[in-house]
Amino acid sequence: MQQELDLSTGSSMKRILLFSFPLIGSSIFQQLYNFIDTLIVSHFLGIEAVAAVGTYYPLNFLILGFVQGSCIGFSIPLSQDIGRKEYKEVKCDLLAGIVVCFLLSIILTVVMIINTNSLLIMLHTPPKIFNLTIIFTLISFAGIPANILYNYSASVLRAFGNSKQPFYFLVISLIINIFLDLLFILVFNLGIKSIALATVISEFIAGMMNAIYYVKQKQFVKVTLSTKFFNKKKILKICFIGFPMGFEYSISAIGAIIMQYAINLLGTSAIAAQAAAEKIRQLFTLPMESVGTAMATYTAQNYGASQIDRIKQGVRNGTIIQFIWSLFSLLLVCLFKNSLITLMLGVTSKQVFSLTDLYLTTISYFFIIHGMLMIFRNTIQGLGHSIYAMASGVGELIGRASASYLSILSWGYTAICYANQIAWGISLIICSFILVIIIRKDPAFSPID
Repeated sequence: MQQELDLSTGSSMKRILLFSFPLIGSSIFQQLYNFIDTLIVSHFLGIEAVAAVGTYYPLNFLILGFVQGSCIGFSIPLSQDIGRKEYKEVKCDLLAGIVVCFLLSIILTVVMIINTNSLLIMLHTPPKIFNLTIIFTLISFAGIPANILYNYSASVLRAFGNSKQPFYFLVISLIINIFLDLLFILVFNLGIKSIALATVISEFIAGMMNAIYYVKQKQFVKVTLSTKFFNKKKILKICFIGFPMGFEYSISAIGAIIMQYAINLLGTSAIAAQAAAEKIRQLFTLPMESVGTAMATYTAQNYGASQIDRIKQGVRNGTIIQFIWSLFSLLLVCLFKNSLITLMLGVTSKQVFSLTDLYLTTISYFFIIHGMLMIFRNTIQGLGHSIYAMASGVGELIGRASASYLSILSWGYTAICYANQIAWGISLIICSFILVIIIRKDPAFSPID
């Protein structure tokens, strides 16, 4: 078997960038779709529909964030064994991941559909948008298996050094998604159902394309449903690494849910403004998260190959990449924010425009904190210490909950504008301390006499 991109050899900066570019492209196209999606909703379905989708976002963060984090975590032992060139173990890793993802898709889908109504009531979803929100949320939760299929299949390909193919398939699925959005809205008049259905269908298509590509290509290790490769210890190992990464996203998402509760108390204008601003913000910060994802795979492969110095180089080079991107993003926000907001919201009230402007302007000066957090957190995860990384999720929970409390007390929408920055800052401090402790205690980082 031959890796498509061996991250344990060659220039550290070059390898990270080569692996990151397709991931960044995926993030940009994904967010471009979210941007267009919101544009379609606002122009064809109205501001109330935008608010409904915005209300669902923290639940999306809670569940689908858990799925994404877990699937990345499931691929960490796979990446480490690939780095060690232990291909018999790779087969065990793959089968264990398939088994766990299958069970996870069933359990999560059933639990979330049953509790949808209660969750939206808990969030104090305004009555004006409650019916729209519950329709959108139920369909989205029904599509959890499709999301798991895409995320795990993409993580497996990336573990082998192939970040290009998931990107190509994602682009195809996003084009299909936009086509289905317009088809369901304009031809079948399905309203807000259109957006959720189109997303679920396109995710399933992308996941199937990943899986078919893997099966068809000869260079990948193939797995058969044989008890010879069914390894209980492997299942426990990937759960031990994967689920903490998922819970880290979910713990952080609880803070987002608390924040959404506070936003909902401020009314529909605040909900729509924050939802629109977040879509624009993610257009700039998701590439940072992609570099972080690359760092997790890069670290795992190099740790498996005992290339410790390359891990340290990777952290330095990753931080440089994030710093440059954060400055470039700030410049773009300053130059084009008014056009982006107008494009996103269409013709709307001055109040919604002003609130969106305030949120976006405030957060853009703190992008570098988010970028550094992605490097430190994913390095910890790539080393296999995902339980420790959960502490960063707790930091984000504390940050968003604190800002929400201030919002309810007296600061109002201004506190909401600083919630993510506080969350990122606390989490970055925690991850910095954790990484230092790991480096000091892990014998692999100790110099050999």
